[in-house]
Amino acid sequence: MCGIVGAVASRNVTGILVEGLMRLEYRGYDSAGVAVIDKDGALQIRKAVGKVKGLTDKLDSNPTQGFTGIAHTRWATHGKPTELNAHPHCSGDIAVVHNGIIENHGELREKLKAKGYEFVSETDTEVIAHLIHNLTSEGLSLIDALQAAVAQFDGAYALAVIDINRPNELVACRSGSPLVLGLGIEENFVASDQMALRQVTDRFVFLNEGDFVHLNDDKVAIYNIEGDLVDRDIHQLTDKAEVADKGQYRHYMLKEIFEQPTVLARTLQGRISKTKVLEAAFGADASGIFDKVEGVQIVACGTSYHAGLVAKYWMESIASIPCQVEVASEYRYRKVFVPKNTLFVTISQSGETADTLAALKEAKKSDYLASLVICNAPNSSLVRESDLVFMTQAGPEIGVASTKAFTTQLIALQLLTIALGRRHGLSADQEAKMVAALATVPDEVAKALTLDTEIKITSEKFADKKHALFLGRGVEYPVAMEGALKLKEISYIHAESYPAGELKHGPLALVDADMPIVAVAPNNELMEKLKSNLEEVQARGGKLFVFSDQASAFPSSDDVTVINVHSVPDTIAPMVYTIPLQLLSYHVAIVKGTDVDQPRNLAKSVTVE
Repeated sequence: MCGIVGAVASRNVTGILVEGLMRLEYRGYDSAGVAVIDKDGALQIRKAVGKVKGLTDKLDSNPTQGFTGIAHTRWATHGKPTELNAHPHCSGDIAVVHNGIIENHGELREKLKAKGYEFVSETDTEVIAHLIHNLTSEGLSLIDALQAAVAQFDGAYALAVIDINRPNELVACRSGSPLVLGLGIEENFVASDQMALRQVTDRFVFLNEGDFVHLNDDKVAIYNIEGDLVDRDIHQLTDKAEVADKGQYRHYMLKEIFEQPTVLARTLQGRISKTKVLEAAFGADASGIFDKVEGVQIVACGTSYHAGLVAKYWMESIASIPCQVEVASEYRYRKVFVPKNTLFVTISQSGETADTLAALKEAKKSDYLASLVICNAPNSSLVRESDLVFMTQAGPEIGVASTKAFTTQLIALQLLTIALGRRHGLSADQEAKMVAALATVPDEVAKALTLDTEIKITSEKFADKKHALFLGRGVEYPVAMEGALKLKEISYIHAESYPAGELKHGPLALVDADMPIVAVAPNNELMEKLKSNLEEVQARGGKLFVFSDQASAFPSSDDVTVINVHSVPDTIAPMVYTIPLQLLSYHVAIVKGTDVDQPRNLAKSVTVE
């Protein structure tokens, strides 16, 4: 999603802004731009469609310097990717960058046109620039104009604004979109992600919903939504792993796939003993809340939603409690019945997913017992606004297509399942067996990664394919859903997933020699039924690619490619079988020649609706 960087300093900030944008490239974007107030007090704007490299080329040929500036990477919401639609947007002396969506921009646009303002872009953001310009023209200070402007907005936003009449000032605010404040020595910064500023500071303030900030190079003022001056905690970050690079790997995605044994071990560390789940991992109040839980509602988006679907099988079969799973963008817009003592669980890699955050806010108005977030970003909005928190330990995930975030989420959800299950009939012996199996997950995932070369060879059979079907049964059906999502995200092959038992109810009509069928087939109680389903595919000329437990001796043939996966207990099979599907998607994308880490039209952190 869009990225913001802003700086006020006693040195040239152009390089800092551009470096910040490069560090935000993982979020996904289609254009980039920078605005600085130069030494003569003029506003210098440079924009480019495409990658940040295009912007740096423009700066190389037409350089500019200044002590105050803002920069942006845009992911198109209003208007196509063009230089006119790229940020920053200007109105007279004002320049603005914006993440989010202003839903009532049309109404505001008409009012501003009536005052004589002319619009050159198709964006909602240009409305913001003109409105702030209008307010400052009426005599308001820059911070007062910002506060007056956002009072007229419906929607979500993070904003940073500069004014050539106030060359040593930058103002910013957030509502529904993330924004952090970076503190330096004789320089201060804002950004949509602290990663953008790690090259210049390790001290950050994570702004609360509704906060405004007024920056100079030597001081910072923070105001809450009511306009009162407030203090916010300063966090000093020391984890150097936050500054990520690809190392020996060709792409971030491949690096992150191969990091999974390490991050899964890290996610388990301190959360289990030899025989038990340690509930303190969910927060100091977790045990008292878990004692009352009679049901679970999970809300998430994309890959996190698939993790929630896996958890539904676990919750109902292991913990013996009802579990509902819903896409956040649907949940937030419907009337919801809340059963007594239901735990509301959100799942998000970034902790800033707009629909999930909005769903949590709606849930707080309902009669839920408490809220729990499973998240990878420790200072994110979802973390700050939830009652209980489980932090996955995936580390920075740069590739847009989520990999290690998904498997660490599965670890967290199984730990939650066990913690709740022990209150609903899960015996100590059963818990000990599940915990012992969880302890083996890092090693089992490492074994699955040894299939890489075999899967790379197999991927060549997808070179000319345009469609694929993924099948699974039981708890492996959501794993098949995640496999299909990965393939479509990064290879642009149209991929669907179905429960294997649904083939004869429609999808079988699609099966022919040009439709690869990928099946997830661990050796569980549904194996024989799955084999029958797959025979239906073979009978119609379908080409099968089966990821099967090596103990099942699944037969291969000219039309059936079998990749054997090491035998694992059923409870950890979803974590393990996810790995070969991730590798398949990666290698097919390489064969197809697509942009693996930054697939078209997608963003890493979806902070707009």
